[in-house]
Amino acid sequence: MNILFLAHYYPPEGNAPATRTFEHTRRWAAQGHQVTVLTCAPNVPHGNIYEGYRNALYQWETISKVKVLRVWTYLAANKGTGRRSFNYLSYCISAFLAGLLLPKPDVIIATTPQFFCACAGAMLSKARNIPFLLEVRDIWPDSIIAVNAIRNKSILKLMFWMEQRLYRSAAHLVTVGRGYFDVLRSKGVAADRMSVIPNGANLEQFQVPETKIHSMPYKCSFIGTIGMAAKLDVVIEAAQRLDEMGERDIQFELVGDGADLERLRQKAKEAGVTRISFTGLVTKQEVLSHLNRTNVCLVHLKRSDLFKTVLPSKMFEAMASGTPILLGVQGVSADLIQSVGCGLTFHPEDPVDLCDKLIQLKNDPQSTQNMGKAGRAHVERFYDRDQLAQDYLELISDLMIRN
Repeated sequence: MNILFLAHYYPPEGNAPATRTFEHTRRWAAQGHQVTVLTCAPNVPHGNIYEGYRNALYQWETISKVKVLRVWTYLAANKGTGRRSFNYLSYCISAFLAGLLLPKPDVIIATTPQFFCACAGAMLSKARNIPFLLEVRDIWPDSIIAVNAIRNKSILKLMFWMEQRLYRSAAHLVTVGRGYFDVLRSKGVAADRMSVIPNGANLEQFQVPETKIHSMPYKCSFIGTIGMAAKLDVVIEAAQRLDEMGERDIQFELVGDGADLERLRQKAKEAGVTRISFTGLVTKQEVLSHLNRTNVCLVHLKRSDLFKTVLPSKMFEAMASGTPILLGVQGVSADLIQSVGCGLTFHPEDPVDLCDKLIQLKNDPQSTQNMGKAGRAHVERFYDRDQLAQDYLELISDLMIRN
């Protein structure tokens, strides 16, 4: 097959959208399919072009047999709304124009986030009469409302209208979890027009020892994008509470970068909190190193009904590394953690509950070992990237047959 995949993010960027797209496309290319990814110059999160790249009209490269075409975009840091909206719109226009000039593919796939990447895929599909598969990784504009990123009712009304047009234009939709599947059903998308291909982990990257041994201090790490949705003020508040309790053996580590990083750094400094370290931007390899060195992975999202439908991708890498999870997310994520027995849950944005559960984990090393093993076994059975990529490929093949 000749597959054209539109994605705003792609390696060497290491965020969750880039990783998911790369893990699928490289496996399809390895099987002999012609895969082209239409993306932009790597610049996340600060809007600065990575070394070796330029913000040109177009730039070709090959990564793991995947042909990658990078197009010009208006560069902006991953924060705020105004300049970032121009960044999204410029990609939409550049990707659409570039897609018109490429050899005609058999199928077009576009992934969210961001919203206008999907718009480019829909327009190309119509212009070239090619089946369009829409991958919904983030439900816009609902997620924008959840973090108060846009409040203008006229803009939101337009985005809701565009959302419905996108759903109707797609021959099929792929969601990343049952929670999103149910949300899309409530928005009028028929069940037989959707499939679930969840996030997962590349198990080859994780070599889990029989027994993970960690020295004190006991380390709790948040590893991922430090954005508004993560609402990591709870970590600062928990650190203050541990200080008040005289608990000396626990440290927090926030690994990654994002729109909220500098505000959190300043807040921790003003609060006089010293048990939190901030790494800033790290490479994918460094992420694996941090996973192997931490005692427990913190996964947290702002308290919101929308986030009850989310399965954060960072959960699966933590599970693959044999690391127990301390989860501050309600809904389907909590159900998974509890059913698998790979960690503990606490109420989102509740520092008291976070501290209580963290101390419980620290004081019961045998249980945390068992949690880590349970998580690894579950990922091996249900969330192996190899199998998920194959399931996705079969779905694409079936879509082409029907269209």
